Amino acid sequence: MKYGLFYGSTTGNTENVANAIAEALGDEVTVLQEISGASVEQFQSVDVVLCGASTWDVGELQYDWAEFLPTLEGIDLAGKAVGFFGMGDAMGYPYNYLDCLGEIWETLEPSKATLIGKWPTEGYEFDESRGEIEPGWFVGLALDDDNEPDLTEERTEKWLAQIKAEVAKFAEERSAA
Repeated sequence: MKYGLFYGSTTGNTENVANAIAEALGDEVTVLQEISGASVEQFQSVDVVLCGASTWDVGELQYDWAEFLPTLEGIDLAGKAVGFFGMGDAMGYPYNYLDCLGEIWETLEPSKATLIGKWPTEGYEFDESRGEIEPGWFVGLALDDDNEPDLTEERTEKWLAQIKAEVAKFAEERSAA
C-alpha cells in the first residue's frame, strides 16, 4: 500500500508530526507533501491518504489548507483509505478544538474514501469540536502541543499502530472485492 501524507503547518508542529509518521512508515510513503504544493493527482496516486492540519484563530483551518481545500471538492477517492491527524489548543479554544479535521473530512466524506484512524475523545478536555464526528470519537488523531506536548509521541505511535492494522484490513477487503 502506498501512503501519501499531506500537511499544512504554520509553526512547524504539524510538520514535525508528519515527518515522524513518514519516518515510521518508511518506504511505504511515496508522497510527503506540504499542502501548499499539493495536487489532486498526488491524492489520487496513493492508496492511503493521511491529512495533517491545525486549527487557527477561532476555529479556522490552517491557512494553506484553507486555500487548497476547495480543490478537493468533488474528488473521487473510491478504493482509497483516508485518515487524519491534527493539532489544536483545547484549553485556549475549547469550543472549536480540532475543527480543522472536521472541516477537511466534511469536504472529503463524499469522495467515497474509507475513513480510517478514528480516535477516542476520552482523556481530552474540550467543549465542542467539528472534529468529533460522532459522540466519543474524533475523525482522527488529536494532538495538543500547547498543553500536552509530552503526550504527542505516545499518541502518535499508538495511532500509527491502529492505522497499520486498519490499512492491512482495508487492503485485504479491497483485494477480495
